[in-house]
Amino acid sequence: MDEINEEMKARRHKLTQFRARQLAKHRSAYPNDFRPVHKARDLRDRYGNLAQPELEELSEEFSLGGRIRALRPHGKAAFFEVEDSTGRLQIYARMDRLGTDAYEEVRLLDVGDIVGVRGRLFRTRTNELTIEAREVRMLSKCLRPLPEKWHGLKDVETRYRQRYVDLMVNPDVREVFRNRSRIIGLVREFLQEKGFLEVETPMMQPVAGGAAAKPFVTHHNSLDLDLYLRVAPELFLKRLLVGGFDRVFELNRNFRNEGLSTRHNPEFTMVEFYQAYADHEYMMELTEELFRRLAEKICGSLRIPCGEHEIDLEPRWKRLSVTEGVAQYAGVEESELKTLQDLWKVRDKLNLKLDPKLDRSGLLVELFEHLVEPHLIQPTFVTGYPLEVSPLARRNDMAPAFVDRFELFIGGRELANAFSELNDPDDQRRRFEEQAAARRAGDDTACEVDEDYVRALEYAMPPAAGEGIGIDRLVMLLTDSPSIRDVILFPLLRS
Repeated sequence: MDEINEEMKARRHKLTQFRARQLAKHRSAYPNDFRPVHKARDLRDRYGNLAQPELEELSEEFSLGGRIRALRPHGKAAFFEVEDSTGRLQIYARMDRLGTDAYEEVRLLDVGDIVGVRGRLFRTRTNELTIEAREVRMLSKCLRPLPEKWHGLKDVETRYRQRYVDLMVNPDVREVFRNRSRIIGLVREFLQEKGFLEVETPMMQPVAGGAAAKPFVTHHNSLDLDLYLRVAPELFLKRLLVGGFDRVFELNRNFRNEGLSTRHNPEFTMVEFYQAYADHEYMMELTEELFRRLAEKICGSLRIPCGEHEIDLEPRWKRLSVTEGVAQYAGVEESELKTLQDLWKVRDKLNLKLDPKLDRSGLLVELFEHLVEPHLIQPTFVTGYPLEVSPLARRNDMAPAFVDRFELFIGGRELANAFSELNDPDDQRRRFEEQAAARRAGDDTACEVDEDYVRALEYAMPPAAGEGIGIDRLVMLLTDSPSIRDVILFPLLRS
């Protein structure tokens, strides 16, 4: 338990006094019988322009519940501000209106307490819309003083750990999470408008698949069975295409047993959607349409801030292949990137410390990640991924060493991954076996052979395309938040 300072002792003493008063009245010190009818914003919107004579004509009493954010006692009267989920409103409490006994309880209030207030509206001499209280109830005592300064960089770790205080004192933070909720709702609405069916797939899976990632392992006691928390819902969603659903999506939680950063949290939210008889080119069009809808609804413009940059979401977005990007930012020709030895030369020329065990495809993608990704500020569809790093994507007909896939980058961050789906069961089995061999060789992000998924493909999956969009990074983009921890209510932190 934290050390109790003098102010906390004073607050606890007031709670002791309040408990004694309530006990004498056979009441709880933490009552649950006050029902606020009104919200601060509604009262301001509806009555904020009325003059005092018009307010006097109102016969209605108004009730408000919320947290005291400012308190100014003046002997036999007190002004305080109550904040609810919509805003603040001033309250005026005086002894001759409430009665001596009730006003003694007002004296026990502190900034941070949750109260219920009932009374009539009027305007003060400074023209402030105010409730003149007929009743003031303390509903929950705040035993810890609210921090005066919470925004500074030195407090950022504490803000994440004590998100409840962060939300309490920072309206901008509350707005981020309101927008997160709106964004998720708009994504769902968009996909449903396009005819996608929302589904739910298992979060505990016997085979970890659908992404190159290290899974979390858990154990089911009754079945004596090791299970994996899903790294992606992809393989189950594509089973539904086999089953006859043409368009499906899932807003889901995924778990990857990997590092923490401003872009990564081990538990994160994605939307994945799959459409039969579509390809990755169509998914590009759908993605542009979705992002434009979100920007217009959330930001009111297709030009949105992103740190020191302004992002332009007007179509048509740039397209860039992995090889083109590496050549451009390494200052070489694409013809100089054909062999593993060519890529080593680029690595050595730029003095990059990359895993020497990487094959050509892995090294090409690593070079792209280091050289190119930070420069992809404006929306860019990155294409031309090698087959070896895309075990679930369809081969490109004209260039079978590559797949029909794109990743979307905005603001230097990957936001989406999509491809035309591999539906050839024999090809899929071969790729699974290659992944399983890599796993046996020590790659704990490679997937195992999912026999049931191959069996599903043998029943014939229609040609299709699918996409996954990181919701957390999407919220970062649309709220101009620099860290994933700013858009996850309770991010995982080191102890």
